[in-house]
Amino acid sequence: MEYLKIEEYLKEIGFSSTEIKVYITLLRLGKSKAGSISKESELNRATVYECLKRLAEKGMINSVVGDNEQTFECVDPERLNKFIEEKRDYISRLVPELKKIYKEPKEKHSVLLFHGNNGVKTVFQNILREAKEVCVMDSEGQLLSKMPEYATYFIRQLDKKKIIVKYLVRKEGHRRKGSKYTEVRFIEKKTDSVAVYNVYNDKVAIFIWTDPPEVVLIKNIKVADSLRDYFNIIWEMSEKAKK
Repeated sequence: MEYLKIEEYLKEIGFSSTEIKVYITLLRLGKSKAGSISKESELNRATVYECLKRLAEKGMINSVVGDNEQTFECVDPERLNKFIEEKRDYISRLVPELKKIYKEPKEKHSVLLFHGNNGVKTVFQNILREAKEVCVMDSEGQLLSKMPEYATYFIRQLDKKKIIVKYLVRKEGHRRKGSKYTEVRFIEKKTDSVAVYNVYNDKVAIFIWTDPPEVVLIKNIKVADSLRDYFNIIWEMSEKAKK
């Protein structure tokens, strides 16, 4: 078999190009010193020593130290069969662990934009379907003022589904209407804002009350958890509304 074919096959089973050069050189020379291998393979000594170390780890060569000199020789090439068997054993133990990772639920992220009143309703319906608790940061009670009829329906559904709402709002923007599962606290904010943040489950919904309104819906558990943490810090420091 020609050298190039041998090199190709050895590469397929995990040998590097320099390891192959050193290994074939040592096969041809027989027991040799590193200097002879370096000269014959046209590789520098540092590279040769590194390759000899890796070949020894693979069990393909032996080294002998005697009379203040070190020599190297190849073991019977039959050792390659054992080398392949060891790789198969490693793979047989590795594959089940990789399959566990492969079968784990994949976390999917997305960012969606909804437009107009119908888009707003779509996101609120998603809150009603999925949420057990919603953290809301508002400034002006935007839903009640912009979509009062839908707001009444939405509040009834919050009651029906027993969804807990933690509602942060400017005292000036509070309209004293909410579900019985809503707790209101006041934020120290001097100016109003068209943006309202809703955090629930693994989602953040940013309602932008322009004309027409828009909603940015972010599905990302890390983002939702981070904003929920910030919300709760502000929540703990905020004034409770009188019931």
